[in-house]
This record gives sequence, structure tokens and C-alpha cells, in this order.
Amino acid sequence: MQREKFSSRLGFLLISAGCAIGLGNVWRFPYITGQYGGAAFVLIYLFFLLILGLPIMVMEFSVGRASQKSAALSFHILEPKGTKWHLYGYGAMIGNYMLMMFYTTVCGWMVIYFIKMASGEFSGKSSAEIGELFGEMLSRPGLMSFWMIVVVALGFGICSMGLQNGVERITKLMMLCLLAVMVVLVFRSVTLPGAAEGLQFYLMPDFRKIVEQGLGTVVFAAMGQAFFTLSLGIGAMAIFGSYIDKDRSLTGESISITLLDTAVALMAGLIIFPACSAFDVSPGEGPSLIFITLPNIFNTMVGGRLWGSLFFVFMTFAALSTVIAVFENIVSFGMDLWGWPRKKVVLFNLFLIILLSLPCVLGFNLLSGFHPLGGSSNIQDLEDFIISNNLLPLGSLVYLLFCTRRCGWGWDNFIKEADSGNGIKFPRWIRGYVSYVLPLIVLFIFVQGYWSKFFAPLFRA
Repeated sequence: MQREKFSSRLGFLLISAGCAIGLGNVWRFPYITGQYGGAAFVLIYLFFLLILGLPIMVMEFSVGRASQKSAALSFHILEPKGTKWHLYGYGAMIGNYMLMMFYTTVCGWMVIYFIKMASGEFSGKSSAEIGELFGEMLSRPGLMSFWMIVVVALGFGICSMGLQNGVERITKLMMLCLLAVMVVLVFRSVTLPGAAEGLQFYLMPDFRKIVEQGLGTVVFAAMGQAFFTLSLGIGAMAIFGSYIDKDRSLTGESISITLLDTAVALMAGLIIFPACSAFDVSPGEGPSLIFITLPNIFNTMVGGRLWGSLFFVFMTFAALSTVIAVFENIVSFGMDLWGWPRKKVVLFNLFLIILLSLPCVLGFNLLSGFHPLGGSSNIQDLEDFIISNNLLPLGSLVYLLFCTRRCGWGWDNFIKEADSGNGIKFPRWIRGYVSYVLPLIVLFIFVQGYWSKFFAPLFRA
């Protein structure tokens, strides 16, 4: 079966960026920036994005383009005879399914909040009352299941239309709309009375704030965000490498995608920080910032119902872009492994993903007494921990070693593939860094994730 291809470079860039642009950019990035020092944190984050995320993205794209397969089979094709690199194909598949087991639910939340905002349900409500509405939403398994199913059906419906006619065409339109909505919201936010203080916090570095938080804590937070924001390590990017020709070098394409991903994250900050300062709200309030604090801010704005509706449209598009991209990866697994036609794979996975997503939905209500990681943790926390603290870093380590070791695909093969075509070439002088230093950094992120999750709280206690 001939491999499908993108119809344009713009399609490849927007869809790949859409996979990376998700709630990590527009939800997590603003509140951890608020927690860890504003502009000074952003500079450290951008530094680690360059030295951590970019090289691994080039490697994922290279493995995908060279093999012309998804992560399910790419290692089978490229690995030296007798080696076992292909075993990680199962890890990549598990990672994509695991990500969608909770991401579809959160995407459903964004749709629910858009409806609530547009219908005026938040109008006149205090922060406490909005918090109660959020809690009520979580307590209703039927409501969350319905919108989760809508998200799954919409995502797979787009994938069933094919790469060019469905995934590329719809995602391009959605991404362009997302960027347009962001520009409108940024303009509105920065022109609010009192926005200047938030802009200063976000754009003018004050390294004393880093000292207040603790340099090590801030550096690790920036390192983790830079690493996880691009969804690397589970082959989610590799599949799009298999859909492009060799007329462009992969380093240049990866830089373009990283810049687009970063621009969306930075614009999200330009929406949130000026609004927070304008209404005297702390931008470091954590996850509640999106679902409780911001709706209250929109309530106090002139025309807030419109601006709030646009904000949750933007959040829905950001989440849905990742859902469609990962669903396309999941569909490609079935097509590569079993040779099934696209629509048969879509139908099979439509029911499978709905079934796998139900534990996350029920973890907030019927199964709320189950605390898998102790404390007040829920099933979503467990699923997020497995993917974010295990499969993403360990998978990235596999790609790094596979592309730099003689027992794997090897440096020469990687460089040849990465540098094929016009554009920026992968710098050969950093071979030592990506072969030996970067794997140690990724391993440190993995270990630190366990330390901060399980051991650091014991010492604080």
C-alpha cells in the first residue's frame, strides 16, 4: 500500500505543531510561569526547549521519514538484524493510547465550558460559585461521558476522511482559526486597564524571583515543561515524518514547528497575565486558573461573555488539534500492523478509545474513592503520571540512543536522513552532546520526576 503524503508543507507544519500545541501550552505553561517567576522562568524554559526538545524532535521525524512507517513498525525496519529496538514500538503504542485515555475527557471539559460561557451560565457568579459548577460537572458521569464520546467521534470522524481530505484540511483550518482567536484575545487582554503590571511580570525578567523560588526548583520546572510540551518520545511526531518527502531538511522543519508551538505558549501568557493583573488575581493558582479564576475574570469584563466564549473556543481547538494528531497516529498503527483499511481501523478504535476513556471520567465521581498515587490523587493523575513521568522520558531516551549508537540505527544514518533536502542541517559538532550528555539529562528528568512525586514530600513532612 502506497504511503499517504501531505499535500503541502504548510499542512505538515500546522498538523505537527497541532500535535505539540495542546493543553500543556495554553493551560500548564501560563500557571507554572506564574508560579516560578514570570519572564525569568520563560528565558530558562526557552533555553531548555532549544537544547532538549529540538534534537529529539529531529530524531523522531528522521526515524519516521526513513522507515515510512509509524512507531509500531519503524524500529523493525531500521534496526540492525538481531537487535530488539522494535520492542519499544509497544511502548509508543501504549503511550498514544494512554494519552488519549484522559485527554479526550479534558477536551470535553473545554467544550462544556464553552457552552456554559456562551449561554451565560457563569454570569453573575462568584469564584466560589464557579468552583461549585466545576465540581458539579465532575460529579456527573453522564455529562462528561457524553462530551468525551462527542470528542472521540469527531476526532475519528476527521481521521476517517483520510490524511489530506480529513486530517490535513480540517486541522489546517482549525489551527488558523486558533491563531486568529489568540490574536484577538491578546489584543483585548493587553489593552485592559491595569494590564501593564502583568505585562511587566511576563516580559521583564527579574531573576530575584528565581532565587525566591529556589534555582534548582525553577530549573527543573523549566526543563520539564520544555521537554514535555512537544509530546516527544511516543512516536506522535514520527508518524508525520513518514508523511513528508525528502525535499526539506528535518532540522529546519523542526525549528519551524518548535517556533510555532512556542509562539502559541507565549501568546497564551499574553492573554492570561495582563488579565490577571487587571483584575488583581494571582497567575500562579495552578489548574484552577482556567476553570475557576478566568471565568470569574471574564464576568467582570465589559463584553466578558464574548471574550470568555472565544477563550474556550481557543482552548477547545488547542486540545482537539492534539486529539486529531494522536488519533491519526493510532489509526496508522492499525494500518501498518494489520494492513486494515483506514475506515476499519477507525471504527475499531472509536469503540476502544471510548471504553479506555471511561475510567478517567468515572475517577471524578463513581470511582472517586480510588486514590492510586495516595492523597487525593485520582485515575487521571495515574494516567498522566504513566505517560508524562515514564513513557515520554524513557521513549525519548530510546530515540536518542537508537539514533546515536552503532548497535541501533546509528549516527551516520540519522544525519543522512535528517540532512536530506534543502534547509538548515543538523549541527554535526554536537554529536558528543546528543550522544552522551542529552541522554543523561533525560535520565535525570525521569529520576527527578519520581523524586518529586514520591520522596520529596516525605522529607518536607
